[in-house]
Amino acid sequence: MNVLFVCTGNTCRSPMAEGILRDMAEKKGMEITVKSAGVFAYDGEKASREAIEVMEYSGIDISNHRASLVHKKLMEEADLIITMSYSHKDVLIRKFPFAKEKIFTLKEYAYGVDGDVIDPFGRGIAAYSRTKNELTDSINQLIVKLND
Repeated sequence: MNVLFVCTGNTCRSPMAEGILRDMAEKKGMEITVKSAGVFAYDGEKASREAIEVMEYSGIDISNHRASLVHKKLMEEADLIITMSYSHKDVLIRKFPFAKEKIFTLKEYAYGVDGDVIDPFGRGIAAYSRTKNELTDSINQLIVKLND
């Protein structure tokens, strides 16, 4: 299973989600390849300092993450594409219509509900911590669905 997480700049939410899923899958012995990208990312940019810091609290190291702009090959390789917001999903469907059936927002896939993952960018460490907790809860549910 190849999972791709997508957000805006690929420096906050999607790298945190990538790290969380990779960590959870490894602990459960699941064979999942996890990548992340952004719809407006600058290739090679590091994860934000706050994202790295809150992930360290959970024992997950994303300090080597480098941002990647979403591209056709990533979309083709992914079995499941999870966006952080409906606007990300909409951009991907318009740009890569061939992948429409495998694109979901995280909350849509995990819980079957509408809703975006809080964007912590520029809001301080407490916002990043809330986003990490939101991602962790949703990705736990995503794993349950993948194991069904």
